[in-house]
Amino acid sequence: MEAWPVLLLGFLLGLRHATDADHVVAVTTIVSRQKRLGIAALIGMIWGLGHTLTILIVGSLIIYLKVVIPVRLGLAMEFAVGVMIVILGIISLKKFARPHETAHEAILVRPFVVGLIHGMAGSAAVALMLLNLIPSPELGALYLLIFGLGTVAGMTGITFLIGLPYIFTTRLHTFHRYLGLATASFSIIFGLTMMYELGIVNGLFTDHPVWTPE
Repeated sequence: MEAWPVLLLGFLLGLRHATDADHVVAVTTIVSRQKRLGIAALIGMIWGLGHTLTILIVGSLIIYLKVVIPVRLGLAMEFAVGVMIVILGIISLKKFARPHETAHEAILVRPFVVGLIHGMAGSAAVALMLLNLIPSPELGALYLLIFGLGTVAGMTGITFLIGLPYIFTTRLHTFHRYLGLATASFSIIFGLTMMYELGIVNGLFTDHPVWTPE
């Protein structure tokens, strides 16, 4: 199997992976409170680095050691993403509800941790796909790295674009505040919906859990 087409595919799939709904909702909630486009893009890059780290670690365990992730654990990892999105929404909601308070944002730490959690939840799907397509573990590990770099690039661009409306409306204080409140509220609703689907519909909290890595 030729390596370059596979690695190019990995990079392109990484770009697409950055656009997953739960990824976009999470970073949008963080970016909505920023006032500079450079910081918005940096948030996307840091998120991507955290995501890539867990993709490499967990994905390599699956590829090299044939580690099998139990169904309930897989659901729990994705459920953690829903919980995280709700928490991000609540934090953002509080900050936009009290716009005159001075906030000290953990600009680098928060998106990195969010990326770590997202990567942990998504690593199984990426690695399992490789088991069927790439016979060489070494090429599989390189694919994971290229996939991660594609995700970093994609999320950096996405957060730059997402930051535009929030940053350009900072002088329109009332509009900016309601835009932020709407974003935070949507984040909470989205996260709660994820938690319900994973916990009840997919059976995390029942006797018959069903999990399809994606």
